[in-house]
Amino acid sequence: MADATPSSPSSTASPTFDEVFCGLLPRLYRRAVMLAGSRQSAEDVVHEAYLKLAARPQRFLAHPEPYAYAFTAVLNVARDAYRKDRRQVLFDAWEGVEEAGVSGGAGAGLGGAQGGWDGGVGRRHAELEVVRLLGRLSHRQAGIVILVDLDGYTIDQAAKIMKVHRGTAARHRARALDRLRAYLVESEHGRAGR
Repeated sequence: MADATPSSPSSTASPTFDEVFCGLLPRLYRRAVMLAGSRQSAEDVVHEAYLKLAARPQRFLAHPEPYAYAFTAVLNVARDAYRKDRRQVLFDAWEGVEEAGVSGGAGAGLGGAQGGWDGGVGRRHAELEVVRLLGRLSHRQAGIVILVDLDGYTIDQAAKIMKVHRGTAARHRARALDRLRAYLVESEHGRAGR
């Protein structure tokens, strides 16, 4: 019986490519949705990034920060997909949410308008708004904002991850934040003018 289950040296060795990548999947999917605009597109982007990284697993495993390496691959795949079909609508489900009346729908009846528990509608609404706003930025700008403002990297770290100079990363982030502020002001004026 002991011969049937020999001790495997791989059980004590470093983790495999699939183990490391699968550990990063939830975080990569969340970021891919922000870049691609929809869950289905995000799944395609992460899958394509997986295939690219799996072609050279030793580079991924040897990288000091596997998430950063994988995020760069996800960002590149999302950018390439966007370039292939520039006329695609990045988030067509957004109009359906507005038409359903999130603010006056079932969530409001559960205390959503009063700041109480709304069944997760408020959080989902905020997530959709982030996806919509990030979709208005270039992929490089969105990538810098995600890395610095959502993932907590410094500008220097984000620049290294995205393989750009620190000044370029800072400039992309500043421009992205300016654009986001302008969109928010514009949307507030639009709501006030209704």
